[in-house]
Amino acid sequence: MSYKKPSYEKPFLGLKVLDLSQGFAGPYCAELLSQYGADVTKVEPPEGDWGRSLGIVYGDQSTISMTANRGKKSIVLDLKSQGGLAVAKDLARQCDVFIEGFRPGVCARFGLAYDDVRAINPGVIYLAISGFGHQGPHANRPATDTVLQSFSGLMSINRGRDEFPHRVGHYIIDCVTALYAYQALSSALYARRDMDEGRFIDCSLMQAAAALQTSKIADYHLEGGLPAENNSPAGSYDTQDGYIAITLVKEEHFPQLCLALGHPTLADDPRYRNFASRAANMDSLGPAIQEILLQHTAAEWAERLSAAGVLCNTVAQYGDWLADGHVVATTAFQMMNQPGMGQVPLAQIPGTVPIDPDDPNQRAPDLGQHSRQILDGLGYDDDRIAALMAEGAVR
Repeated sequence: MSYKKPSYEKPFLGLKVLDLSQGFAGPYCAELLSQYGADVTKVEPPEGDWGRSLGIVYGDQSTISMTANRGKKSIVLDLKSQGGLAVAKDLARQCDVFIEGFRPGVCARFGLAYDDVRAINPGVIYLAISGFGHQGPHANRPATDTVLQSFSGLMSINRGRDEFPHRVGHYIIDCVTALYAYQALSSALYARRDMDEGRFIDCSLMQAAAALQTSKIADYHLEGGLPAENNSPAGSYDTQDGYIAITLVKEEHFPQLCLALGHPTLADDPRYRNFASRAANMDSLGPAIQEILLQHTAAEWAERLSAAGVLCNTVAQYGDWLADGHVVATTAFQMMNQPGMGQVPLAQIPGTVPIDPDDPNQRAPDLGQHSRQILDGLGYDDDRIAALMAEGAVR
């Protein structure tokens, strides 16, 4: 299916986005714009976006960079050279959205801060993604996903049975920052229809991490300390051959759980009469449930508990998800051929139309793959392009 004008499926068709960000948060935000039809030009330094080297590298891509940069055009510019910076400014002059992910002050040194870009492009929507934002005592502090999981309090509530605080094993703060940034950009683009000037959007990993946990932060304030666990005895438990996750939403679910476990009298114990008392007595209730669950396999318990109306699921691995009948039936992922990686499963982005897995425009670009095409689009002639190449300003 091709799209020639904006539609519900491709509302940002014709929108020009200049993406100077690296890593995951900024690039993934720009990739979402691309999936909704925007024309995204990604500017990379000569050594490439550092996200290309996160984890195992296939060719010149990691799965992180592939996920965050599908559908973009890549140009390599040395912003420390006059020629490279001049190209970046020509691109900034024409874009609708400008995205950067440097520490505060870096773009100003290049002459690409919001005021600089606004001077040549008054209607630009300028998104700055950083660890701690552009104001405050931590503004220049370096940050990563793990740093913000720790700083925001997320690790304090993510404790295993060893009682150690653990990081979530994925770039969860980067992901949610990208989603909040996309939301802010979409809202600004909607409002821009009636506005004469653009807007500066300051989006930080710190603020996104906090917004994700608003209710937990409120719990801490109201309870005067680390919040009690919700829905006790919800959690993951060991079985004969794997783990099962159990949760409760209503008080009546606990007697159902006890009955399904074959120990209905647990529900009569005054220590376990409600969520609050169960949370206070998990040191006895948790081991009791664990001992019972070790008597059967995870699949047996999942069938038995589900039949009793208990919310549960065996703790799956990604391969289990890919093979699940519901996942397959609903086309929740598609296989795409990414050069250097081969066939790669891509989870469907909620709300978007399924991609054409054979469309080369859906693939993540090689480093500098579109440099010549982008320069041609700016109207640069062969002599000027050759001069930029000789200077090392463009690769």
